[in-house]
Amino acid sequence: MSDGVRAELAVHEPTNCPLASFAAESGAAVTDVTWATGRDGTAEEFRVASDAAEAAASFDAVTPVVEVGEERVYRFERDPETTCACEIVESLGSPIADVRVRDGTLVLTLHLRSVERLRTIVDELADAAERVELRYLVQTGDEGATDDGDPTVVDRSRLTDRQREVVRTAHRMGYFAYPREANATAVADELGIGPSTFAEHLAAAQRTLLDDLLRE
Repeated sequence: MSDGVRAELAVHEPTNCPLASFAAESGAAVTDVTWATGRDGTAEEFRVASDAAEAAASFDAVTPVVEVGEERVYRFERDPETTCACEIVESLGSPIADVRVRDGTLVLTLHLRSVERLRTIVDELADAAERVELRYLVQTGDEGATDDGDPTVVDRSRLTDRQREVVRTAHRMGYFAYPREANATAVADELGIGPSTFAEHLAAAQRTLLDDLLRE
């Protein structure tokens, strides 16, 4: 059995996402997003706090369904002519564990069999959003693990944009492979920086990631 991962992706400014537009315009937090597809199309439901009901009511695409405690449930019909981020993920055979929206950013929680599957999803989502951010990644290996596993949380948001670019480029070029497929000079040239600057960014990124990996 392969390693499993739990990941949270933040899809910034997603295209063809009415909920993201609603959340951005109203400032309301959208939670418990679910949907079902039938012969007449796809119906989508979501919850907002009751104090955001007025903003939801002004959103032409939605209709109220029921009030649950201090929240209200609304429903709308997906446009069958467009493809949203959630549909992209599902088209890859990956169910979405949780969907919510805050400040126009779509947040997806995924349970996947491998990091490779996560990379595929991020690549496919890149064309449907301004950018895709990995909020956290928890990975549990089976080999030699206890019954409870040894989950590790890696918060990539602690890296600067430049550090992410350096690590991503180094990984793509095989800098971390054994034997190495590219040396520091080659990666630095690809990035348009000097080897010493590359080493500085890489060391800072590795230190940040190791702080997460080795934290008790």
